Amino acid sequence: MKRYSAFAIAKEAFRQHTGWERAWRSPEPKARYDVVIVGAGGHGLATAYYLGKNFGITNVAVIEKGWLGGGNTGRNTTIIRSNYLQDPSAAIYEKARSLYETLSQDLNYNIMFSPRGVIMLAQTHHEVRGYQRTAHANALQGVKTEYIGPQRVKELCPIINLDGPRYPVLGGLWQERGGTARHDAVAWGYARACSDMGMDIIQQCEVTGVRSEGGRVTGVSTTKGDIACTKLGIVVAGHSGVLADMAGFRLPIESVALQALVSEPIKPCMDVVVMANTVHGYMSQSDKGEMVIGGGADGFNNYTQRGSFHHVEETVRALIETFPMISRLKMLRWWGGIVDMTGDRSPILSKTPLDGCFINCGWGTGGFKAIPGSGWGMAELMATGHSPLTEAFSLDRFKEGRFIDESVAAGVAH
Repeated sequence: MKRYSAFAIAKEAFRQHTGWERAWRSPEPKARYDVVIVGAGGHGLATAYYLGKNFGITNVAVIEKGWLGGGNTGRNTTIIRSNYLQDPSAAIYEKARSLYETLSQDLNYNIMFSPRGVIMLAQTHHEVRGYQRTAHANALQGVKTEYIGPQRVKELCPIINLDGPRYPVLGGLWQERGGTARHDAVAWGYARACSDMGMDIIQQCEVTGVRSEGGRVTGVSTTKGDIACTKLGIVVAGHSGVLADMAGFRLPIESVALQALVSEPIKPCMDVVVMANTVHGYMSQSDKGEMVIGGGADGFNNYTQRGSFHHVEETVRALIETFPMISRLKMLRWWGGIVDMTGDRSPILSKTPLDGCFINCGWGTGGFKAIPGSGWGMAELMATGHSPLTEAFSLDRFKEGRFIDESVAAGVAH
């Protein structure tokens, strides 16, 4: 596959850009693969990529019922951070954040990673104590964060109102190396690299059944025919329960819609990411000038990919108190993604009761930031049967009471 570079762009300019190749192949499925991964979002594609890069496993198919990156990967607010309280969470998110920093070079594809920094506002005294505790935990984990006062918050984000009538800003947890990336580009970059290794990315191919024999997976049935495999990875976010049911087991998750919106584009006014969990809102400014705004998840189970008015009203009303200038903006787009929530608001990366079948789900509202770390750990688990990154996130923890409680860090905002 042709390498992207400044020289390649200059060369193509002289021949009217007629020499560019397709970024990835679109083949028909083969009868058999060593590994089939269901779900061509960021997590599924990253798993395939690291199977090939780290373990030399390239006889892999990534199958997707819709289009590549058309699920939550293309429907999130692109925030990247690793300032989690619990050790297993901090480990996998920090692995992901560190991989994001060089991912454009690794994939030879510009994912537009922007380490602009993330502030998690403390707007109650309870949050002040909680974020100070997290800062101490992060120091022990090797994750660089710090607790900052309100004046430092104002320096980093001049448009913020520190003296809100309901929730004044008392400080914040600051992660300087957090930031954002272009969500579509992450999926496209991984897809291009997987295709270059000889893997098959098969779109418009819905799984209709999981085939097994003697308690071991043997393949999947799809709308494009049966596909045999030795190992199966289920990486389908909000539809994980549906696929698990096909495989004969149940998951402790609930699927709900999480919604977000963007404003009309304006001149640059905010170069950090600000999260305000007390008022259920978070905001950043995109490279195109749009204010990217996210809020809470629906309070009822559903599979919609659209918003509900009461959540947008609540989120915008709360953020206007903290950022008065946005009251004059018009909404440009509004959407929802289907997220799968576990009881402890931590993901599941695990073997399953069906031998040879692995599951990656339960990321809730925090999936995008974890993509490289999730793919790294899931690939190691599928290739070797064990990964230090995924060990604490097994299905067994729910029956053994080993919960990884991240409800404060992950239950509302990204």
